[in-house]
Amino acid sequence: MAAALSAGAHGIPHLDFVTWLGTYRAATPGVLAADNSTVRLDLDNEPQPDVCMFIAPAHGGRVKFSPEGYIEGSPELVAEVAASSASIDLHKKLKAYQRNGVLEYIVFRTRDAALDWFVLKDGQFVLAAPDAQGIYLSTAFPGLWLDAAALISGRIADVLATLARGVESAPHVEFAKRLLKP
Repeated sequence: MAAALSAGAHGIPHLDFVTWLGTYRAATPGVLAADNSTVRLDLDNEPQPDVCMFIAPAHGGRVKFSPEGYIEGSPELVAEVAASSASIDLHKKLKAYQRNGVLEYIVFRTRDAALDWFVLKDGQFVLAAPDAQGIYLSTAFPGLWLDAAALISGRIADVLATLARGVESAPHVEFAKRLLKP
């Protein structure tokens, strides 16, 4: 049996991540997201992140699918909900994702009521900072905006309202057009 996970520390925040990324995916043709799917990063690392998002291979993405349907390669974005797993998520997994070129890595530390958003720069993860309004702006997925305070406090409607502004932004519109070009 899998390890016990509480609704408050994992299940509800996990669903909020899935809702946020799934909503972005719905607004962005050519983008896929997966929940608890094995990712074959390399010969030694096959994590099963809580959520990952990537550009579909047919639209110029970096991953491919094995004949069995496994994700192979590095998704553009990986997100983890970390209650008891924070030390693994912020060390072992972080290093594996960094080494394999994941562009953005988000860790929602539910017990600490904190969010870490890492962006890959020159082969190293650096902590991203929110803008003046407290909104994180994805570099890999234009228009993917996150109100971290709303996510941490469980205000999913506010999270989705912020995302709606992001997907209406000019950078997202251009990104979506680019993905649809053959």
